[in-house]
Amino acid sequence: MFYDNMFSARDTRRGFITFLLLTHALVHGLGHPTTHTADEASAIPLVLTSVNSGGGMWSSYSEPGGGSGSTRHRRRVFPGPEFHPLTPTNITSQLHAHSYLPCRIKNLGNRSVSWIRNRDQHILTVDRYTFIADERFTAFHDPSTQTWTLQIKYAQERDQGRYECQVSTEPKMSHFIQLSIKAPVVSISGDGEDMYVKTGSTVDIRCVISNAVEEPQYIFWYHDGIRVVGSRVFSGTFDSSRRKVVTAERLSPTMLVSVLSISDVTHQDSGNYTCAPASLDKAHVLLHVLNDERPAAMQDTASTSTNSGTSSCSSLSSCMLQKLLLILLVKNIPLIWSMVIT
Repeated sequence: MFYDNMFSARDTRRGFITFLLLTHALVHGLGHPTTHTADEASAIPLVLTSVNSGGGMWSSYSEPGGGSGSTRHRRRVFPGPEFHPLTPTNITSQLHAHSYLPCRIKNLGNRSVSWIRNRDQHILTVDRYTFIADERFTAFHDPSTQTWTLQIKYAQERDQGRYECQVSTEPKMSHFIQLSIKAPVVSISGDGEDMYVKTGSTVDIRCVISNAVEEPQYIFWYHDGIRVVGSRVFSGTFDSSRRKVVTAERLSPTMLVSVLSISDVTHQDSGNYTCAPASLDKAHVLLHVLNDERPAAMQDTASTSTNSGTSSCSSLSSCMLQKLLLILLVKNIPLIWSMVIT
């Protein structure tokens, strides 16, 4: 017959087996299909079993011969997903800044990655799709490092807590990251809300930013609401008169200071000074410029006390003199009267 001339029964069986192997590899995602020679194909059984263990995908087959004496082999086809050991478990972010939670996964294959907020079990993202109305949440993928990162824009205090990076294996694989939010504190160091300096001297106004995770992009200074000088962190900026300069330095990983220095202080330098870092709260101080080193309040008090004392003493002397004259007048009325008659 025609088919007998084209193929032998053995060749037909080998071709059918090869077709099944290729189909099995493509359906189960086992990577590149393994090719076999015709002799090898005839030795592989028609029934293949696949096992998804913790270490990856395995394929088992038996050599020909059948029965209890046949030899079985296990061949690793595709390694299973696993979290990279350098994936962090704790992230600290700054209030109102962007937070990034990275989840690095090796051998992910065609599995999906989900981000879940643990406090309410809300699914935030699945792959690149977002499943929450809050537009601050989004996920993006870096193929070069196989990292799925959850981004939280303009982080709020309510965003802190535990987040779960979940891989769609059976059973599910999860990695947890604890997010902490810190609120920086901005203050001007000194005795209080007022500073007293002498004319002609140099004053340093120190603006301390503590509990800061990120450096502010800029720090502006204002005098009575008018910007007088600005600076970027770790750089100096002068005003036009060269009497004012701002410097900044980091004192610790979470603390930095900006200093506004004013030389040859005059009365025109008096007023309210404001330290305004980018995206943070502001701090204020009231500068008093005096002719001497005593605060104006103390001068006014001393002057008032002296004037009051003098005024009281003067009033008392006048009163005593009037009383004395009156007594003398009363006692000598008869004498005076007789002199008048005479």
